[in-house]
Amino acid sequence: MKELKILFQNNEKWIEAKTSQDPEYFKRLAKDQNPLYLWIGCSDSRVPANEIVGLGGDELLVHRNVANIFPHTDFNCLSVLEFAVNILKVKHVIVCGHYGCGGVKAAMEDHHLGLVDNWLRHIRDVYAKNKEELEKIEDHRLRHNRLVELHVLQQVLNVCHTTIVQDAWFHKQPLFVHGWVYDMESGKLKDMNCCLSGSEQLESIYRVLPPSKYT
Repeated sequence: MKELKILFQNNEKWIEAKTSQDPEYFKRLAKDQNPLYLWIGCSDSRVPANEIVGLGGDELLVHRNVANIFPHTDFNCLSVLEFAVNILKVKHVIVCGHYGCGGVKAAMEDHHLGLVDNWLRHIRDVYAKNKEELEKIEDHRLRHNRLVELHVLQQVLNVCHTTIVQDAWFHKQPLFVHGWVYDMESGKLKDMNCCLSGSEQLESIYRVLPPSKYT
């Protein structure tokens, strides 16, 4: 399509820029990937994961969806996590939300959007769980920002509640799950001081023993 020609031109320029700095860049990239990090983030086009943390295409495995949600029943999310943890042996899983998130904003509003309402219900659950704290915040923007943060913290827990992560911990695989928030107005990342590295950090009801422990 003619209107997409600019994208192919941009692709050529990008190739030229990469190979001028490193002639073997693509040959080396094509051999294998060995990332230390899995990024679970929002699909918002203003949040380019690799650029934010200054990592190359082979250094950061990325999974993105609307509002960086990690439901325990979503096989897309679970498949990415299993591939990252069991096959690639990533050391760090980063759940990163962002201020100004349209998905979080929509979840705070009382109107019907369509199919996406079912997806955003996960954020509404976070709101309901933290309603008392959130509704004490009169400024709507600050309330939105706080919900973004609380939502990230919940998704970190959702990742850690999986059998995938807990099996890795049981087998002494070094794995750290972090919660961050990206501020688009400053370009800075905010560490939510949430880093889980073992099942003992979870509520006992969410601790899952691997199958070998039952035999």
